[in-house]
Amino acid sequence: MNRLVTAIAAAGLCVGFVQGAAAQMAQDMTFFITSVGPGKGGDLGGLDGADAHCQALAATAGAGNKTWRAYLSTDSVNARDRVGDGPWQNAKGVVIPADLAELHSPANKISKAKGLDERGNPVNGRGDSPNRHDILTGSNAEGMAVAGMNWTSSSADDKGFVGHHDRIGLRDDAPSKSWVASHPSRGCGADDLPKSGGDGLFYCMAVQ
Repeated sequence: MNRLVTAIAAAGLCVGFVQGAAAQMAQDMTFFITSVGPGKGGDLGGLDGADAHCQALAATAGAGNKTWRAYLSTDSVNARDRVGDGPWQNAKGVVIPADLAELHSPANKISKAKGLDERGNPVNGRGDSPNRHDILTGSNAEGMAVAGMNWTSSSADDKGFVGHHDRIGLRDDAPSKSWVASHPSRGCGADDLPKSGGDGLFYCMAVQ
């Protein structure tokens, strides 16, 4: 009987330790891909609306005590200038980039395996159904603004520039492998973004 009680107590301690470690990693998280978009295609409510979406998703994962920003550029703002200096780590504790220079270099670790959502889950990439690898950025490879992006339109006539979080595309060239600057979407409507493999998702980073 004593052995049974001891085993049960030890199992309880193990569960508590695992839960505590998971909670700590969630609190330490400073990077994620949104698990869902706001639901209006490329209309994110501007940068303020996108930031609020990041903040709300982070709060559901236990990381709402930080200031979160969407990695998005507009006509007047560069994404790289609004997310702090790093380092950034995902929900599993993996450091994605150490700083802005690494973030915008081939050395960053954004990938399907490591570019996780706020709950630590992988985001569908090319080959999955549905493909959701088009991540809204409005940015070029250096994190600078691409003209015409303000994130207030859900029109099929407008375009949203995207990157591929899984670093896979139709071609074997640099843009297809870029996490930040791959191609424009086929429109900004909620029905348009999936046509090129998107779902209105974007990167969120905690300001360090």
